[in-house]
Amino acid sequence: MGWRVKVGHVTRVDYDGEAHSSYNEVRMTPAHNVLSSRIVVRPVAATYTYEDYWGTTVTAFDVSQPHRSLTIEATSRVETSPPRRPGAAPRPPGPELGEWLGRTTRTAVSGELAELARSRARGLDPHEAAEAICEVVAGRVVYVPGSTGVQTSAQEAWDQGQGVCQDMAHLTVGMLREAGLPARYVSGYLHPRPSAEIGEPVDGQSHAWVEYWAGEWLPLDPTNRTFVGEAHVVVARGRDYSDVPPLKGVYQGPGSRQEITVTVTRLR
Repeated sequence: MGWRVKVGHVTRVDYDGEAHSSYNEVRMTPAHNVLSSRIVVRPVAATYTYEDYWGTTVTAFDVSQPHRSLTIEATSRVETSPPRRPGAAPRPPGPELGEWLGRTTRTAVSGELAELARSRARGLDPHEAAEAICEVVAGRVVYVPGSTGVQTSAQEAWDQGQGVCQDMAHLTVGMLREAGLPARYVSGYLHPRPSAEIGEPVDGQSHAWVEYWAGEWLPLDPTNRTFVGEAHVVVARGRDYSDVPPLKGVYQGPGSRQEITVTVTRLR
């Protein structure tokens, strides 16, 4: 049996003056087993919800009046699942999965790194190959908060040998694809302290991991060198981070600063 988890995600944007004509998309609603979910926007704005091309729930809104700050508060309760241990599966057919095999700006790797991925996967079944590539990534890239930004590419993270979960996911996705395994980038939340008491709020974080195709989509967390389980809450999937940002928008006005707080509470 999995967990029941409450996630609170608050993003506050403060502007250096008055902002106008703000148009926004929010991807903060969990993808599966959602018991309840709401998104509150301040200044108050009408919201509408739709499913994007990749199957992610998107909440969109516009703020037309002048404002000096913008706050988005998302609160969800979900049921998570225990880790799935992969069984034997045939190598997948390719044509209908072509979107998950192509390079993107963030996941592209050098020819040398592509050959490394292929060599590590050679002779292995899909599960063994995916785990081997995750080990290569985790063994090379040291997790260092703040060492990279949202525009950092997989190759840049590899070259500098450090990054965050986003970089490790991009790098793993890029190498899996080079090895012939369809792969997708997954974003969501991670409960960082499974030993916490039931009902104890814990400072959580947005997190990124991967899924690879081997007759079905199977997840791996290269940052933590583990299978994905009860502590993970899926929100969005895409080719890379550009398909799944929690907040994406444009506005007219001065510069801004963003503050993000994530709280995760195990309820059961």
